Amino acid sequence: MKFPQIKYESKDDVLNIWLSHKRIDDADDINGVIIHYTKDREPVYIEILDASRLLGKEPKSFSASETKFRESAVATLHQIRK
Repeated sequence: MKFPQIKYESKDDVLNIWLSHKRIDDADDINGVIIHYTKDREPVYIEILDASRLLGKEPKSFSASETKFRESAVATLHQIRK
């Protein structure tokens, strides 16, 4: 599996970003952005709740707007890491 893996769940308006397949030992919720970490605090999986609020209007079809959502997700990740 290639990483990062990004999947948008329109029903729940959640953007899921898998960064690796390592074991998750902890998580932090920062205003609806849940970051799951290894025991060494390496990010493994990120959930962005109410994704359309953070990343722009929810696309009618994720596949049709995948590039835009990926770019928005990367920009959001950069903001989280700061």
